[in-house]
Amino acid sequence: MMSVAILIDTILNIFFWCIILSAILSWLIAFEVINTQNRFVFHLYDFLNRITNPFLKPIRRIVPSIGGVDISPVILLLAIIFIQNLLAEYVFKA
Repeated sequence: MMSVAILIDTILNIFFWCIILSAILSWLIAFEVINTQNRFVFHLYDFLNRITNPFLKPIRRIVPSIGGVDISPVILLLAIIFIQNLLAEYVFKA
C-alpha cells in the first residue's frame, strides 16, 4: 500500500510541475518572448497541453476567466496539493 501511495504522490508531483511549466510557457508565448515557430518550443507546448488540457477543460467550463486571466491552473494546483495532503495524512502516517 505504501509503494502505491508513493507512486501516486510522485505522479502528482510531476503533474504539478507540468501544469506550472505549461502556464509559464503559455505566458512566454503570449508575450512573444518565445515563438512557436521554434520546433522544440512547439513540441514542448503541444506535449504539455495534451497532458494538462483534459484536466483543465472541466474546470474552465465551470469557472470563467476573470478579466481575461485563466485561473483553472491555480484551481487544479490547489486540488493536487489537497490530494497530496490527504495521502500524507492517511497513508504516510499509518
